Amino acid sequence: MIKAIGAEDYMSKNPLTFSEDTDLFEAIHLLLERKLTGATVVNDKQEVVGVISEIDCLKAILDGAYYGQVGGTVGQFMTREVQAIEYIEDHDILDIAKMMLDGKRRRIPVVTDGKFRGQVSARSILQAVKDFVANHDPSEDSSFE
Repeated sequence: MIKAIGAEDYMSKNPLTFSEDTDLFEAIHLLLERKLTGATVVNDKQEVVGVISEIDCLKAILDGAYYGQVGGTVGQFMTREVQAIEYIEDHDILDIAKMMLDGKRRRIPVVTDGKFRGQVSARSILQAVKDFVANHDPSEDSSFE
């Protein structure tokens, strides 16, 4: 059953992160270089304080062009309302996929005792499904439950 795939097995344990003070163009450069759509923003205590996405970066550039001041820091443009998972062991990949769809997010940070531990991305969930399909027995009727 696909529901039995634990999200922890597909959590990125060392993803790209930024601080609020990271220069916006440095963040854009790293996102492009690593072919990522966004990253988690953490403070000096490794607590999640936001997420910066390609869309946040586009908005920053458009706002800056309009006001004649392109640039700034990640903290100025990041999304601050972030849903994080505390106990990833209690979630399967379908739980997290639903959270992503409901919150219109591509990644969900994982925390332990309030500290950033990693993240689960839409891409990692798709990888889990791919792995499942490649390894499951097609004669099982309820494999996607």
